[in-house]
Amino acid sequence: MAQCVTKVELSITCDNLLDRDVGSKSDPLCVFLISTGEKQWIEIDRTERVENCLSPKFSKKFLVDYYFEQVQKLKLAIYDIDNKTIDLNDDDFLGEFECTLGQIVSSKKLMRPLLLKNGKPAGKGTITIFAEEVKDNRMINFEVEARKLDNKDFFGKSDPYLEFYKQTDDGKWQMAHRTEVIKNNLNPTWRPFKIPLHSLCNADLQKPVKVDCYDYDDDGSHDLIGSFETNVEKLQEASQNSTEFECVNVKKKEKKKNYKNSGTLRVKLCQIVKEYTFLDFIMGGCQLNFTVGVDFTGSNGDPRSPDSLHHISPNGLNEYLMAIWSVGMVVQDYDSDKLFPAFGFGAQIPPNWQVSHEFPLNFSADNPFCSGVQGIVDAYRNCLPQVKLYGPTNFSPIINHVAGFGAAAAQQPAASQYYILLIITDGVITDLDDTRRAIVNASKLPMSIIIIGVGGADFTAMEFLDGDDGVLRSPTGEMAIRDIVQFVPFRKFQNAPKEALAQSVLAEVPQQVVSYFNTRKLRPPNETST
Repeated sequence: MAQCVTKVELSITCDNLLDRDVGSKSDPLCVFLISTGEKQWIEIDRTERVENCLSPKFSKKFLVDYYFEQVQKLKLAIYDIDNKTIDLNDDDFLGEFECTLGQIVSSKKLMRPLLLKNGKPAGKGTITIFAEEVKDNRMINFEVEARKLDNKDFFGKSDPYLEFYKQTDDGKWQMAHRTEVIKNNLNPTWRPFKIPLHSLCNADLQKPVKVDCYDYDDDGSHDLIGSFETNVEKLQEASQNSTEFECVNVKKKEKKKNYKNSGTLRVKLCQIVKEYTFLDFIMGGCQLNFTVGVDFTGSNGDPRSPDSLHHISPNGLNEYLMAIWSVGMVVQDYDSDKLFPAFGFGAQIPPNWQVSHEFPLNFSADNPFCSGVQGIVDAYRNCLPQVKLYGPTNFSPIINHVAGFGAAAAQQPAASQYYILLIITDGVITDLDDTRRAIVNASKLPMSIIIIGVGGADFTAMEFLDGDDGVLRSPTGEMAIRDIVQFVPFRKFQNAPKEALAQSVLAEVPQQVVSYFNTRKLRPPNETST
């Protein structure tokens, strides 16, 4: 039976948050978590961080699949972020709220007090969640610039940014998008951006839209430069005939007799495009190709010893096998031939006992494919007693190997193939610079990399590769054009339900698939050009 699934968009605002900063205000960020079992939560997404603000309106929305027939427990947790690390343990906790997605959907707008971990109120802090069903997957691509904006700063020039609002059914304004801040510039051009059509106007091109232009201030007291109301139809017309919108500051207009405006805004591009979803690609014939890389370096310990990470316990498992099973069982459903290449790295292999960093687990260089997840498991078990664990821990050969397949697929005219590389490792990367270079190159290809860390090593370098806390760069400074690495320490999931590990490591894959193909304007294979 097909599940009844609806996409729901959640918008978050907070009021009266606790102030954890000395000399300024908290810098809040909202983390979205979903329950995977008894007291087990996995993070799905985060909003942007809003500086110096105790009543933030987050512009980042959470898009979630709503299953009518499931109880989907959610948690929204607010943190004061004062550093660049992705880890939340070193950030101040400002409160959280737990509920079910059904509760939010049925009330459309839910306002509740935030609670501390002990269940007590987090001061007067509240959270408001707005839910809307998404029936339209079109996006609006924008390119916007402004001219002759008012200068709000005594030293230097204004630091402008824009906020786009849609009008809700009760006539109030709800934020749909916030641009980046452009420092010290009265004639700014913002980076191209896109807003979902439903987020800006519920797909009604005549629905009122408000645009505010602000001067950013470090202390959070941003000054309004000016604003105007319009709609998407007028924005489209303006982009075609180069008309400008006047940014008007009402307070200034009331005071000054000959006031005209506080600058003008020009919409260089306002283009509605269809964005395909993950399911559009998968149901349209796109194949996910799953490749496994297993770490056979000496630091794992002698497989014959019970404390080795490669030791197979009496129940027939170890952390490597559990990771292969849990991720493979999910991914195999999306691969029609279920033939998976599987490689090892960091071992001396027969017959010459040379160290190899990409040897087939089945020792067949011509045909490294294993049949199904069981085939990978059988090849791994068969390979283990035949190799000598060695080193060093080099990731780049296997990443570059799979990138070769990705590069061939990237030449295809449709979104037909996408590659997922699962690397299971016990520790510290030896070829960090080469790995960074390989990942930056792979970010241009239809490819994602999942790294599962087994054992209790220091995985700091792995978290550095997971670009969530800043863009990964190659040694020459080239930036990864998208974040394709997801790192998860296996031990974090030791006592969780077996599905939890797969849910966490695969959480970002659908978005990575969608962003790659949509950015390149590639359609699902079953769609001919229209």
